[in-house]
Amino acid sequence: MKIKKLMNDFLQDYLNQNKIEFSEWSINVNNQESFGDYSSNIALKLTKILKKTPMEIANNIANHPNVSENVFTLSASQPGFINFHVSDDYYLKILKQIISESENFGKKMELNKSANVEFVSSNPTGPLTVGHGRQAILGDMVSNILEWNGYDVTREYYYNDAGKQMRVLAESCYAKYAQQIGKDVEMPDNGYVGTYIDEIAEKIINKYGKDLESDNPIFRDFTENEIFSNIKNTLDSIGIKFDVFTKEGTFYKNGAIKNVLKKLKEKDLTYEKDGAVWFKISSLNKEEDKVLVKSTGEPTYRLPDIAYHADKVDRGFDLIVDIFGADHIDTYPDVILGLKCLDKKTDHIKVVIHQFVTIKKGGEVVKMSTRKANFITLDELKEELSSDIIRYFFIMRGANSHLDFDLDLAKDESEKNPVYYLQYANARISNLLKRYDLEISADSDIDYSLLKEKDEIALAKLLSEFPSKMEDVLHSLEPRKIATYLEEVASAYHKFYGNHKVINPKNTDLSSARKKLSEATKIILTNGLSILGISAPERM
Repeated sequence: MKIKKLMNDFLQDYLNQNKIEFSEWSINVNNQESFGDYSSNIALKLTKILKKTPMEIANNIANHPNVSENVFTLSASQPGFINFHVSDDYYLKILKQIISESENFGKKMELNKSANVEFVSSNPTGPLTVGHGRQAILGDMVSNILEWNGYDVTREYYYNDAGKQMRVLAESCYAKYAQQIGKDVEMPDNGYVGTYIDEIAEKIINKYGKDLESDNPIFRDFTENEIFSNIKNTLDSIGIKFDVFTKEGTFYKNGAIKNVLKKLKEKDLTYEKDGAVWFKISSLNKEEDKVLVKSTGEPTYRLPDIAYHADKVDRGFDLIVDIFGADHIDTYPDVILGLKCLDKKTDHIKVVIHQFVTIKKGGEVVKMSTRKANFITLDELKEELSSDIIRYFFIMRGANSHLDFDLDLAKDESEKNPVYYLQYANARISNLLKRYDLEISADSDIDYSLLKEKDEIALAKLLSEFPSKMEDVLHSLEPRKIATYLEEVASAYHKFYGNHKVINPKNTDLSSARKKLSEATKIILTNGLSILGISAPERM
């Protein structure tokens, strides 16, 4: 049984015995060893209800009969915290469970719930940038987190194949095509000027000849397919695949976008002004009205996205997760509001916003090249670094924090690099387990109680927290927390390994126990890295 559940059950029993109705308390890991392993603020929360001082309440709770004395004891501390002191035996028993369950430890096997995660969703107008890379990694890891917690996950890529951008893309490609065959054709305003357009134009000449007119659909269709094929290849190179690709044009063809406008109009939530169609948001909240259809007849981001999200809601997912860049922070609330106006369920939609990425070397911003466009592409980064490095470095900061991607550190093949640090810990344990088999050959009957040293207990305690850490990550959808936890595990293991001899043929009983502690550590490291989509090499 999970340790926090036992603690919550104890507190609930105290409340029940004293006929107190209350549910708003928390239990958190203690950073100060003298105050126990965990602490709760329940006494501080109850002071207004019970009209007693927090310390008086805390002492009463600490003296409440505890049926789990073999698991934890209690104490009270100023200004009114309840401290839980977990027994060493509990942590040592968890080691046995970790080894028994192995790759399934902390995993929810069958939740019977479904989730849709939409991410990247870059329009096929150019190569993926490092900003797209951060979103791609974040979305893939969020999907892995959900799968680990028992969700059946659909990874979805949604993109605009019907708007102004695609028209300009086709015009840009034709201009490059015309220039290459000797025609005097200027690029359109805000056209796409990267050399990737030149390369596509050359392919069109080689395949279709030099007689194409500007309105030929090849310039749009071939260019879109070529760019999107490259996008898929880029994503594949960092271990990312999608289950579903959805095009905006679908919702024009099936009438869904017209239907959204019709329903909003029926509810008196739209009006026309200056040739544009406006969403009457001001009648619903304090925000200003927003344009749904421009005076040119082209929709803004909001309208097709409402139709798309309505479709996702209708597909019946238990959870819908949208991974957006910071440029969506002002628009996605309008989409959610639009869904509510259509009487669609929205409380199961979770939006994760990530901030921008800056690549730095020597403390300076890096422009890696301009051969593709006037931005750093994910392919260029992939030429410099392995997939493991890229994946880890993109989640070293919380999604809502700006990320300075340190290229010098990423290229460093020492333990200063957190990826190598983690992988080295796993490799070190793998080597130790092989040496153990050679030097001792067989385990004795495992006596976990022989693990008495402070470093051993600290490591076992940290390993036992893996399930609760995964639960926390499920709520936050923040893979950075997994990375931080794994670094703590690796650090604790290196400390244990440095201070204690693991393989000692003269003391096979203790060696066997320490081997199992090492084995459990390897399981946790491997499980955590697998959720991040990072390899766990056996040797380095």
